[in-house]
Amino acid sequence: MAKTQLGVRVDSDVKELAQARARDRGMDLGEYIARLVIEDTDGLRRRGLDAAGRFLDEHQDLFDEAEDQDAGRGAQGAHAA
Repeated sequence: MAKTQLGVRVDSDVKELAQARARDRGMDLGEYIARLVIEDTDGLRRRGLDAAGRFLDEHQDLFDEAEDQDAGRGAQGAHAA
């Protein structure tokens, strides 16, 4: 498939996040953005987010319990959900 150039404007922090995520996935920025669009349009992204939401809904009590145990030991950090 022929490639075409696309120009977009985003905040610099969004650009940095996108570049970092592309590197994490072993892709260049163009490949990463193309993959996001494809996943979004074919529903894969939505299905994944829905599955993650269901997982958290079903297991939130376990996350809360683990955080409570960590807090009791003086551990600090972000909440799981």
